[in-house]
Amino acid sequence: MSGQAVIAGTRVPVSVVLDCLAAGRSAERIASQYPTLTSEDARAAAAYGALLAREELVPLSPE
Repeated sequence: MSGQAVIAGTRVPVSVVLDCLAAGRSAERIASQYPTLTSEDARAAAAYGALLAREELVPLSPE
């Protein structure tokens, strides 16, 4: 998946799950659309996205 985070044991990128959640789909609906996922996987992707959003970004200064 060219460096993209995927749901463990699947080839489904976390970004795809986050896009689905952002579009208003429930974790259960996402799991029904992607048979390799469970609703818990979709919720874990949301938690992972939240974790990344909380990380501190340090801007690089030009040399």
